[in-house]
Amino acid sequence: MTQYGVVGAGIVGLAVARALALRGDDVVVFDKEERVAAHQTGHNSGVVHAGIYYAPGSLKAELCARGRVAIRDFCLDRGLPYRELGKLVVAVDESELPALAALEERATANGVPGLTRVDADGVREIEPAAAGVGALHSPRTAVVDYVAIAKAMADDVRDAGGEVMLNAEVTGIRREPNGVIVETSTAARRLDRLVVCAGLHSDAVAALVGADPSPRILPFRGEYWQLDPMRADLVRGMIYPVPDPRFPFLGVHFTRGYDDQVHVGPNAVPALAREGYTWRDVSVRDTWASMTWPGAWPLARQHWRMGIYETWGSLSKSAYYRRARRFVPALEPRDLTIKTAAGVRAQAWARDGSLLDDFAIDVVGPVTVLRNAPSPAATSSLAIAEHLLSRL
Repeated sequence: MTQYGVVGAGIVGLAVARALALRGDDVVVFDKEERVAAHQTGHNSGVVHAGIYYAPGSLKAELCARGRVAIRDFCLDRGLPYRELGKLVVAVDESELPALAALEERATANGVPGLTRVDADGVREIEPAAAGVGALHSPRTAVVDYVAIAKAMADDVRDAGGEVMLNAEVTGIRREPNGVIVETSTAARRLDRLVVCAGLHSDAVAALVGADPSPRILPFRGEYWQLDPMRADLVRGMIYPVPDPRFPFLGVHFTRGYDDQVHVGPNAVPALAREGYTWRDVSVRDTWASMTWPGAWPLARQHWRMGIYETWGSLSKSAYYRRARRFVPALEPRDLTIKTAAGVRAQAWARDGSLLDDFAIDVVGPVTVLRNAPSPAATSSLAIAEHLLSRL
C-alpha cells in the first residue's frame, strides 16, 4: 500500500485525499488550521460554474465540465444543497455586444449545457430587475455550500481509513531516495509521495520542496456586500458582467446563494497579507515579497489603473454601489446592508508579471505541487483529483 500525504484541507486537497483513500491508498492530510475549508473554500460565492469563460481546450475548460457533473452527483448523493438558479451574463449597452458574441462562441465550444442568447426582452423575462441589451443565459449554473461539501469529503477520507490532521502546519519537507519526510508543528511523518494543494501558501510550500520559485502567489481580496433580505427579490439567480479581456477579474456581480442570501461582489484588491481578509491584516513580509518579485513592476505598469479603480471601490460604498447599479437600476444604496466576510484569491504570477490563467502543476521527485488553482477550482475539485491521480 502506497503512503500518501496531502498538504491542504481545502476542497481541492480533500478531493485528492478522498480519491486516494477510496482507491485503497494510505493517506494523511496536513493543515495548519483547526478546521477544514478555512480559507478559499470557505470564502467564495458558492457558484458551480458551467464553463462559459474558459479557453476551449484548456485544462480549466476540461476539468470544469467534468467537475460540474461530479459535484452535482456528489451533492445529490449526500443530500447537500445543489440549486440550479442559472446565470445571466449581461451586456449593459451596445458596445459590449461584440464581446458577448465572442463569449458565446467560447461557451458553445466548451459545451455549456442549455446555453441560450437572449435580447433585452429575454433579459427582463429571466431577471425582471436587470437591465441590458442582450445576455447569455446558462440555466445549469448552480450554487452549493462548499464548506459542507469539504466536510463531507473529509468524512469520506476518515471513513476509508485516512487521517485529517488539523493544527498541523507543515514546517519542513525532505526528499529522500525512497520517499519524503514531512515535518509539521506537531510531528514528522515519512511518506512515499506527497501532493501539495496549499492554496495561498502553495509557493511557500513549493519552496520547501526545492521547486522553481515561479510562479509566486499574489493574494487578491474579494469583498462582498449583502443585499437587504427585504430586497432579495431583485435577483432571482446570478447576474454577471461581460468580462473585459484587458483585466484578469470579472468585476462586481450578483449571486443568490443556496440559502437565498444575495451577495454583491466581489471586487479584487491587492491584499497586504496572504490571509489579508481586511485592510487591517498586514504582513510586512508578504507585502515585501510581492513588491520585490521581478514581476511586480511589469504587472503594476499594465494594471495600475485597475488597481486604483478596485481600491476606490473597496474604500467607497457609493463607488461600489454605482458599479452594481449598472446591472440592476432599481438598486438603492441602502440595499447594500453589510460587508460580509471577504475572500482572498491565490493568484499565481510569473517572473515577467503575467498572471497565470490555467491550472499549473509541478512535479519534483516524489512531490506533486498544484501551483495555481484559480476559479473554477472548487467546481473542478473532484475532476482535479482524478487528473492528479492519473499523473501520480
